[in-house]
Amino acid sequence: MKHNIKPAEGKLGILLPGLGAVATTMIAGVESVKKGLTQPIGSLTQMGTIRLGKRTENRRPKIKDFVPLADLNDIVWGGWDVYSDNVYEAASHAQVLERHHIEGVKEQLQAIKPMKAAFDRDYARNLDGTYIKTGTRWEMAQELMADITNFKETHGLDRVVIVWCASTEVFFEASEIHSTLEKFEEALKADDKRIAPSMLYAYAALKLGVPFANGAPNLTVDIPAMVELSKLTGTPIAGKDFKTGQTLVKTILAPGLATRSLGVSGWFSTNILGNRDGLVLDAPENFKTKEVSKGGVLEDILNADDQPELYGDLYHKIRINYYPPHGDNKESWDNIDIFGWMGYKMQIKINFLCRDSILAAPVALDLALFSDFAKRAGMSGIQEWLSFYLKSPQTAPGLPAENDIFKQLIKLENTLRYLMGEDLITHLGLDYYEELVEAEN
Repeated sequence: MKHNIKPAEGKLGILLPGLGAVATTMIAGVESVKKGLTQPIGSLTQMGTIRLGKRTENRRPKIKDFVPLADLNDIVWGGWDVYSDNVYEAASHAQVLERHHIEGVKEQLQAIKPMKAAFDRDYARNLDGTYIKTGTRWEMAQELMADITNFKETHGLDRVVIVWCASTEVFFEASEIHSTLEKFEEALKADDKRIAPSMLYAYAALKLGVPFANGAPNLTVDIPAMVELSKLTGTPIAGKDFKTGQTLVKTILAPGLATRSLGVSGWFSTNILGNRDGLVLDAPENFKTKEVSKGGVLEDILNADDQPELYGDLYHKIRINYYPPHGDNKESWDNIDIFGWMGYKMQIKINFLCRDSILAAPVALDLALFSDFAKRAGMSGIQEWLSFYLKSPQTAPGLPAENDIFKQLIKLENTLRYLMGEDLITHLGLDYYEELVEAEN
């Protein structure tokens, strides 16, 4: 049975905390696509197809033609940043895109100017924010709600979503103030420093019923108070940390090794990165947040508890090094020590020269469009079906995350089929052969 999904009518506002490399690359890319200058490569919502029904039916529409998603031409951009540069200036400084790509949409980018950011340097110690809000955490949260409301009214928007594209915050663990909405709001009013800036954006969004997706490894919405608020206002949340680069490779390769029951004794990963994210991660407190996010992926897929003889001695080490000459062009090396039949040792070595924001931009776009779709479909709370895009997927309490990217894709596609009234696909396939036997008899 098809669910009652509201149509994607009118304009969709996409608000981005952090108008840096990822956000400006996404905006410039979408604006280029709208002008017919480029293709939205890497975006599942725009380029991906989905199988419907039996293989013999040959139904494989594009996802954007199957699901009522917002049209790219209906998107209006906005956001906050700790620097006052408009998106054209920010994209130029980020040095991700070639000049002709930026100049091709110069007018559109110049028109997007940031709002002052909610910022606390204790959470990003290598950044010197100069375009920031002042006041208590409660006051900043109220200002953020006013920003969202004014943005929606000024641009005549029907809906708004928020995707966190700002830097990784310092590592810390949830405490009692994050345990309930009541305690969280009391702490907000008391200007409790244990409330991170990203949580102010999430709180403001959810209070207004605006979907929020977290593209960094921060706690942000991954606390009971935010889950409670999201259910209270009927709003989808998704987190955390865009799955790009090295972790993308791990979630592709590790499931392959596991499915063939090959052992892994060691996996060493190192990166060099020179953009603003690399600068922030150069602080040990911020790197710890990223390390936890990246580290859990492998241990989940290569489960030592279930298969101790294969993964019980797995040694996993991760390093990220700030190297300004590379800018956004992240380079990663992986050395993987594996063993096979009779314990014989083998190695896999990967040198991935990737473009961090080029990989992240379509992920951020898809999260925005799917979050808006989820809201119109009446979904609220944690959207685990969006874990396909995230390094450290948020799940219900006590529910282990699924980090195998292929299983995540099945979950995403079956969610879309379910909501649109199509049969779920298990890939069992026996029915084709049973039908042949019946036909022969």
